[in-house]
Amino acid sequence: MRKKRAAKPAELRTLSRPPLERMMRIHDAIQSGRFPNADTLAEQLEVSGKSIHRDIAFMRDRMNFPIEYDQAKWGYYYTKDVGSFPAFTVTEGELFAVLVAEKAMHQYRGTNLEKPLLSAFKKMASGLPDTISLHMADWEQTISFRSSAEPISNLEIFDQLARAAAEGRQLLLNYRKPGGDTPGQRAVDPYHLANVNGDWFLFAYCHLRKDIRTFVPARILSAEATGKRFQRPKNFSIESALRDSFGVHSGKADFKVVIRFDEVVADFIREKKWHASQQLKNLADGGVELTLRLSSLIEVQRWILIWAGNAEVVEPAELRDAVRLAGARIAKR
Repeated sequence: MRKKRAAKPAELRTLSRPPLERMMRIHDAIQSGRFPNADTLAEQLEVSGKSIHRDIAFMRDRMNFPIEYDQAKWGYYYTKDVGSFPAFTVTEGELFAVLVAEKAMHQYRGTNLEKPLLSAFKKMASGLPDTISLHMADWEQTISFRSSAEPISNLEIFDQLARAAAEGRQLLLNYRKPGGDTPGQRAVDPYHLANVNGDWFLFAYCHLRKDIRTFVPARILSAEATGKRFQRPKNFSIESALRDSFGVHSGKADFKVVIRFDEVVADFIREKKWHASQQLKNLADGGVELTLRLSSLIEVQRWILIWAGNAEVVEPAELRDAVRLAGARIAKR
């Protein structure tokens, strides 16, 4: 008679979900047709017999594996054919979160990321247990994502940019500046493609400007490999590059930006985190004061104008003057 191995202290703790890796090995042992029992499995997996019984109960009752015990052969077997062990199990709530993410994926529609993402979701769906039940019709009516302006992308160029960034290949871009009629050529080392507030941007080292520049894929008329390779600098970080920007434009300055919003729009300001550095101060008249630390004023100036006169720049003076001039131009037109 085999002497039972003493249980380790860790095995005495109650587990809310038996370890997945261990159940996969139990599945393989049963699938082999060797009729393993709790004692042999406990010895192989270095756990107690109680842990094995608990795992098998979970597999049978929660994952619907057709496990039975053969008294004559003293071991477990499957009463019908079983395919591969599910890669993972999820609750209905977890699956709902995945579906929400799938809906959010629509912002990648029209890019070279769309097909791989759809393929990944299909693979996850095929690996789910058949017992998961969904009420898709209800969920479809519950969650949606809308965008008032979708960026127009040339899929072939977008794919070239993504591959070049991943493989460290230099590109020669035929690029049109905003407001310019004649495109120019730029040799660039593409470091990173980023989706910022729904728009795509390429962060690349520009050999003409000898610095990292931001390019809009929609303005790239053509891109071709130069045959040269590059290595992305170890100190390059998209988080660092965008840390002090209000969008994608970074500068070398350090501005303290203070904007006061009246009570008409104050709630909209309070309800979002506009920047990592932001500080909010409620005002006595029901308005709110927003303070930011930025390296560039270009994008925050445009943002202030969309509030249609419900925002007032307190500082810096150059931002206050720029907004006043822009407002005068709007009034003149």
